[in-house]
Amino acid sequence: MDILIIGAGGREHALAQAIRKNKTVETIYALPGNGGIAEIATCVPIGTKELGKIVRFALEKQVGFAVVAPDDPLVLGLVDLLQEQGIPCFGPSKKAAIIEGSKVFSKNLMKRYHIPSALYEVFSDVTSALAYARECPLPAVVKADGLALGKGVVIANTKEELVHAIETMLVDKQFGASGDSIVIEEFLQGPEVSVLAFTDGNTLVPMISSMDHKRAYDQDKGPNTGGMGTIAPNPYYTEEMQRICMQDIFLPTIEAMKAELRPFKGCLYFGLMLTPSGPKVIEYNCRFGDPEAQVVLPLLESDLLTILMAVEKGELDSVEVKFSSASACCVVLASGGYPLSYETGKTIVSSPLGKDTYLFHAGTRREQDRLVSAGGRVLNVVSTANTLSEAIEKAYLGVKTIAFDGMHYRTDIGQSALKA
Repeated sequence: MDILIIGAGGREHALAQAIRKNKTVETIYALPGNGGIAEIATCVPIGTKELGKIVRFALEKQVGFAVVAPDDPLVLGLVDLLQEQGIPCFGPSKKAAIIEGSKVFSKNLMKRYHIPSALYEVFSDVTSALAYARECPLPAVVKADGLALGKGVVIANTKEELVHAIETMLVDKQFGASGDSIVIEEFLQGPEVSVLAFTDGNTLVPMISSMDHKRAYDQDKGPNTGGMGTIAPNPYYTEEMQRICMQDIFLPTIEAMKAELRPFKGCLYFGLMLTPSGPKVIEYNCRFGDPEAQVVLPLLESDLLTILMAVEKGELDSVEVKFSSASACCVVLASGGYPLSYETGKTIVSSPLGKDTYLFHAGTRREQDRLVSAGGRVLNVVSTANTLSEAIEKAYLGVKTIAFDGMHYRTDIGQSALKA
């Protein structure tokens, strides 16, 4: 069977690596893929938002199963288009993907169905937003309504920062139409936890928990990024916490989406804050997190493709989903200047990695016999080990085998988890 994977990052490389373990897989096509995915799949230069071209390609190649990984094509409805042409596909429908595509929708959903989250207000005109800002308690969180590459969130510690964030989104249109409406919500405190979950709309099976590191620099300083590294499992996410989240957040969310006639099938990402008053939802994503997928999937002992196909068929309750008891650490190697302006085309040199250490490519491309940088986040070094401290140590040993001009990474991935 031939498989189609839509996407171009480290998440897609991790998905391709796991899917190819299934013995029924013949060719994997990646649209558009990257320099690392090209080593295990056939990459085709079709963009993730070129929906018509993607569907035509899938029909031409008669692919047996498709996996839509990034948020944009999911929110635009690619899964619906593929399924209309008889191509089985993993991922939520356009109606369900709105849970990530609109912060306003997801906040209102949580409010309607009593799913714990931060208090919030929604604004679409700058005058009302600025009037609210004068009375708003600080810190406050400002979020663009739509997709913004993981960068449409500002934590404002002062009135000046709050006003600047509001004007940047609503007046300057930094995020285009994604900032036509904004959410201003209370600042929650506590350990953050990411939980990805397989769901077929009825059954929900959480994956192993993880901890993302969003800020660009050590000690959680600097601007927000798409993620500078992850560890799994998250030590703050105890068995009791998992029970509470399943009861108060995970299952109620699935039931809420069904009640809204938007049943969710695919991977649902829960971004959680473990506050003193209990776990609360920071955000939903309608797909595998990046770089969370890079630490979670290497710990999956069950066959990934079997699970994905069971989700698509509505038969998740009939397959085993088993994870290793080991730990994993991912360190993101980024271009100098990321997440602001950065240069690409830098030659990447590397040496062989150690045992149980993987290199997932995020923003790379092949130029004749050279591998070069082609994005803000360039490479993910991932290691697994019996303990978290070993996994972290091995990942940073792997980092030392790689170099490119301007290479930037955090040196403290996993340290807060070790303290826990």
